[in-house]
Amino acid sequence: MRSVAEPIFAAGDAYERFMGRWSRRCASRLIEFASVAEGDAVLDIGSGTGALSSTLLDTIPSVRVTGVDPSSGFVRHVQGRLSSDRVRFLVGDAQALELPDGSFDKTLSLLVLNFIPQSARALREMIRVTRSGGVVSAAVWDYGDGMEMLRVFWDEAVNLNPEAAGRDERNMPLCRRGELAALWQAEELERVDEQPIITELSFASFKDYWDPFLGGQGPAGAYAVSLPEGERAALEARLRTRLLGTGADRPFTLRARAWAVKGVVPVG
Repeated sequence: MRSVAEPIFAAGDAYERFMGRWSRRCASRLIEFASVAEGDAVLDIGSGTGALSSTLLDTIPSVRVTGVDPSSGFVRHVQGRLSSDRVRFLVGDAQALELPDGSFDKTLSLLVLNFIPQSARALREMIRVTRSGGVVSAAVWDYGDGMEMLRVFWDEAVNLNPEAAGRDERNMPLCRRGELAALWQAEELERVDEQPIITELSFASFKDYWDPFLGGQGPAGAYAVSLPEGERAALEARLRTRLLGTGADRPFTLRARAWAVKGVVPVG
């Protein structure tokens, strides 16, 4: 969620094919980790295509959800998918939420916080709109090691062109063990806990892996579509060999790890 997010994450259908389908794997785990309960009012920061919001609605019958995202395209997309009197979606900036103090029991952010330019400011806003004793929680992909879908992409991109190293998502903030917890502690949240969320991403074929990058979503997708046709074909070939060897196309599975953190808003 940053001012330049719209060109990177804007097309709902393209994002859903690229990453949204995997976000749902983490959503249920984050909801459980944050101890979301019946009757809670929950704020979904960076609601995107609705992975977290829809999982909340499906698993907790009396939860009430407000989703906030800077992309009007994402908000239109999710409003067309989710229709319930228990959910609303707003275009907004996590760094300056237009929401009252203490409005929510739980404030969650799924796989977004590392894209916010001033993450500490965003966290302070998340704390402000959460009631005393409420929980603020977030999860971020481990881009440097545990998110194999992107790790293999950037490894091969950098092998082809070392200048791509500067765009590698391993350079993003908050994606390494302990970084989220340190941010939560710096903002004086109580009972801070950080845990890994580990899941698997199952691809039906190499095409199922590769084609979503061509939608231009996220830093990796934006890099893929920026390449001249010959360089993009060379990257595709290297990735196919990396994932399948020299054999025929087939289904395969990659590991995905995110780091999740939670903390309690102090009372008083």
